[in-house]
Amino acid sequence: MKSQILLVALFVTASASAQQDIREKNFNVKRGVAMEGYDPVSYFDGRPQEGKSAMRFTQEGVTYQFATQANLARFRSSPEKYEPAYGGWCAYAMGRAGEKVKIDPETYKVINDKLYLFYNFWGNNTLTDWNRDEPLLKNNGDQNWKRFVP
Repeated sequence: MKSQILLVALFVTASASAQQDIREKNFNVKRGVAMEGYDPVSYFDGRPQEGKSAMRFTQEGVTYQFATQANLARFRSSPEKYEPAYGGWCAYAMGRAGEKVKIDPETYKVINDKLYLFYNFWGNNTLTDWNRDEPLLKNNGDQNWKRFVP
């Protein structure tokens, strides 16, 4: 019985480690921090804010920064709610071509309690394009993201 418990524990640990490796490789992380240092919880209050380097939390290998202790606590209690869709890559690019494209952290949309981030540089705001065909792009993005993080 003890050997079976040990085998199950080893399997769970190996699975968690593999999932963490996949996330570390595929999430949009720059200089060790996701979302270019923005606080993921702040988007749900309608005011994206830059997080503070002193307030960090790592969720399965991906590090986020927070503007306030309250936001950090909210994230810790429900990280799946606050983590951005598609690992923080441009939602439009993921939906259109299954590509990981950088984002402007202040160009976003919250859809059904999920955060989506977008590319917005050099006069190309992909949120505008996303809004033209959101249902199709969201469905495609959901399917495409599974190739990176099953």
